[in-house]
Amino acid sequence: MYLVTADEMQRMDRATIESFGIPGRVLMENAGRGATAFFLDTLFHRQPGSVGVAAGRGNNGGDGFVMARYLHQKGIPVTVFLLAERSRVQGDAATNLALIDRMGVTVVEMADIAAFKAHQSQMHHIAIWIDAILGTGLSSDVRGYFRSAIEFINQMHRPVFAVDIASGLNADTGQACGVCIEAAATATFGFAKAGHLTYPGRRLSGRLKVIEIGIPPHMAAQVGCHQHLITPMDLKPALPHRDATAHKGHTGHLLVLAGSPGKTGAAAMTAMGAMRAGAGLVTLGVPQSLNPVLETLVTEAMTVGLAQTVQGTLDESAFQTVQGLMADKRCLAVGPGLGTDPSTGRLLGHLIESATMPLIVDADGLNLIAGNLSVLSKKQAPMVLTPHPGEMARLCGLSTADIQRDRVSHARDFARQHGVHLVLKGAATVIARPDGHVFINPTGNPGMAAGGMGDVLTGLIAGLITQGINVSAAAQAGVYLHGAAADQLACSKAATGYLATEVLDAVPAAMQALRSGEDLPDWLFTDALCYPMGPDDQ
Repeated sequence: MYLVTADEMQRMDRATIESFGIPGRVLMENAGRGATAFFLDTLFHRQPGSVGVAAGRGNNGGDGFVMARYLHQKGIPVTVFLLAERSRVQGDAATNLALIDRMGVTVVEMADIAAFKAHQSQMHHIAIWIDAILGTGLSSDVRGYFRSAIEFINQMHRPVFAVDIASGLNADTGQACGVCIEAAATATFGFAKAGHLTYPGRRLSGRLKVIEIGIPPHMAAQVGCHQHLITPMDLKPALPHRDATAHKGHTGHLLVLAGSPGKTGAAAMTAMGAMRAGAGLVTLGVPQSLNPVLETLVTEAMTVGLAQTVQGTLDESAFQTVQGLMADKRCLAVGPGLGTDPSTGRLLGHLIESATMPLIVDADGLNLIAGNLSVLSKKQAPMVLTPHPGEMARLCGLSTADIQRDRVSHARDFARQHGVHLVLKGAATVIARPDGHVFINPTGNPGMAAGGMGDVLTGLIAGLITQGINVSAAAQAGVYLHGAAADQLACSKAATGYLATEVLDAVPAAMQALRSGEDLPDWLFTDALCYPMGPDDQ
């Protein structure tokens, strides 16, 4: 499913009007009619009462005028609060404003902050609000009159329905532009915007539905959209098919290099993640002294003890042995619990330069290459990097806050620059490809803010690649299944307190649900799954 930027949406609107001859007024009518149906099914159905439309003077306000007309026709008491002078409303919006005037809809003109304050007592009697103040083109902080209006609406603590996008939300980044409407539901038009799906935009948008308004579906590809929402329908064709006569030799052999003193669990969970994903065989290469521990922890995987440093981490001298182990493997996963000894770092550098099968680097592996990114240019095979925000900050030489302010752009730019597939973990995980395409994951919940979850994910992606799935599809499917398994636990057990090992156990059921054809409904998120942002990984 395409996700679009504000600029891409404007270009598609313009092309639809100019190339296909669909008038802008028709698009506005379709938008208002579809948004009204969603509004009635959601907020009004739960809490019927008087409706207030807070409208700006642009097309977003015009959509609100259309909604007011449909509500009035149904006998629902509705008042339009126009946050501008009537004379400044132009084009299709002006046409619809004149129409509701003729129909007898009450329109309160509030040209400035003084007029706004004069009508606040009237506004307090409104039961439900429709936000049609600002559209998707906003990029700078909201100030002055509009800021005061948005703050006032939020402070009333009434349900708010956003038209296209919550006013104050950046459609591209999902960040609030100083202040933002806190919507319980949003009807967006044509295509969802990236800002709806990334936090805090996902929380501020509430329940989200895409309303078809007449823009041809192929228009997104025509204007060069490169952002996507991962859906089950996208993933199902990529999942590995297992023939009735398959045996473990058919389903691939993975090599995992992981673990150091105190971090044997990371190595074990990575291996188990690969097996839960369906890998036929897993060999776990660990420091020699940890081999007896891992043999007990992971009974289904094979283990190999390798040369180690004085600190008990993998040593550079293990390289030739590892090269021999790589000979019949389909994928190599490196990093969970690995430690950051310089000798271990040199071993990783040799592996990046010599590996001819897909390579996944996570956790300490990422920290080891953060100071030597030039090694990425020496790779021979596709690479997947799976940082959390703190690790991504170290890779980019930025702060975690910098990364979180625009996760999509940072992931996309890094993947392009270094020619890697990058999985930026966190709420609404971002998967970026070297060609600039970006995928946002809808599954997962705050209960995943617990140790070991990233190790499980590394194993899942590696296990899928080992079965022959291409690297891009494996990254998307691994992230989706990881979150879907955790969502099942959040619904069946508790919102928090479940463990990474329990997510491992839930993966096969999540994969079966994906295979069975379950897809996202016509609305993208229920209230139960629209979680707030959790604490950032450091």
